[in-house]
Amino acid sequence: MKDEPKNEAEQLTVEQAIANLKQKEDLGKRYYAAWWLGKFRVRETEAIAALLMALEDEQDRAPDGGYPLRRNAARALGKLGDKNAVEPLTRCLEFPDFYVREAAAQALEMLHDRQCIPSLIKLLDGGVAAATRVTGKPHLVQPYEAVIEALGTLGATGAVDLIEPFTQHPTEKVKYAAARAMYQLTKEDRYGEMLIRALSGDDLQLRRSALMDLGAVGYLKASQAIADTLAENSMKLIALKGLLETNLDNQDPEISTQSINIMNLMDSLL
Repeated sequence: MKDEPKNEAEQLTVEQAIANLKQKEDLGKRYYAAWWLGKFRVRETEAIAALLMALEDEQDRAPDGGYPLRRNAARALGKLGDKNAVEPLTRCLEFPDFYVREAAAQALEMLHDRQCIPSLIKLLDGGVAAATRVTGKPHLVQPYEAVIEALGTLGATGAVDLIEPFTQHPTEKVKYAAARAMYQLTKEDRYGEMLIRALSGDDLQLRRSALMDLGAVGYLKASQAIADTLAENSMKLIALKGLLETNLDNQDPEISTQSINIMNLMDSLL
């Protein structure tokens, strides 16, 4: 679900954006201001405080009963990196709106604070059986993809036994999120190979997703498969950049050779 405003061309100052978020009359301006503050990484104390207040908003309600402003505020807080948002975002994981829970999980992943791990794990209660239950809505019971990716990024090794069954989930995006997390947590090649196989699938969106997953986890054995994927070169370059950064962080003579190979693949895509 995309909550990015349509009027992106509107020009604001930081002061205007904060004032728009704090006022109560124009919900559209509040919604846009929350997105704008995150987009432009406004880390001023007053901006953080206004976004935290927006996490409690009751005015902006979608026709389906959702809370668009809360979602935008959660996403913005994740981008701004302020650890004061960790506890409020963790509370959002219990909020009734699925998309608020999803945005909160994504934001907590970006904030890299492990104190939220128990609350994220709680959303996996019931395992795959609960995760495949029909809800009557266009989403699963919980935002499993976001939750599992967050647990992988946060290094939640205690969640391995809970996450591993999700590698067999019938929803492919959840399955690949689990493979990504399991590789991060175990470094076992079989999970990286699952993502490589996804690169040859029929669905372009899934191929793009797998590219980003492989780049994010730095699975070095995927370099040639990434370069050969039927997807935009821009996406492949982003994924290869992720592999290169992983290599450079673990530099030794052998890895240096791998770095050169990755750079050559990148050059071939330019």
